[in-house]
Amino acid sequence: MNTMQPIRSFEMIKSIQDFLKCGRNGDRNFVLFTTGIYAPLRISDILPWKVRDVKNKDKFILREKKTNKEQYFPINNELKKIFNIYIEGKKDYEYLFKSTQRNKKGIYGAITRQQSWNILKNAADEFGIDGMGCHTMRKTFGYHYYQQTGDIVLLQEIFNHSHPSITLRYIGVTQDMKDKAIKGFKYRPLNK
Repeated sequence: MNTMQPIRSFEMIKSIQDFLKCGRNGDRNFVLFTTGIYAPLRISDILPWKVRDVKNKDKFILREKKTNKEQYFPINNELKKIFNIYIEGKKDYEYLFKSTQRNKKGIYGAITRQQSWNILKNAADEFGIDGMGCHTMRKTFGYHYYQQTGDIVLLQEIFNHSHPSITLRYIGVTQDMKDKAIKGFKYRPLNK
């Protein structure tokens, strides 16, 4: 099993978005991925959303499934524009990331975590990316937020981590530092 990594390249993010947009269920898959990289949430907290949860809203208020803690997040301005286009003509009760298959009750439910993983795996295979899964989106947000701001303490708060070192490891920065240290290492004679 591979460790999920963030997508470090902005160009790769754009390529994945373009790829997802062009495929089957392209709008849904594009919005799912884009939501994941703009909202610092776990996939299990995103999938149950309905149109009414984002329609004319400026913030998400939710109880995280993993931690059971209530969280409040403003909706990013770029993501809000995407939501407004995507939900046009959809009913408030529809799932934002609606499955194409009916459930046992004959209703179109939300896609599953497995379906979202399959969507991302398909993109990863297309671009030869190892270590990409549902957590990749959240880690991508964290990685790029940290690269732009350098504010690990606020990112730690956003992710609800107990220590900055956990956040650095989570977003792949610790791995970047280790890679750089090992790649740049060479043996030299000791000065006596």
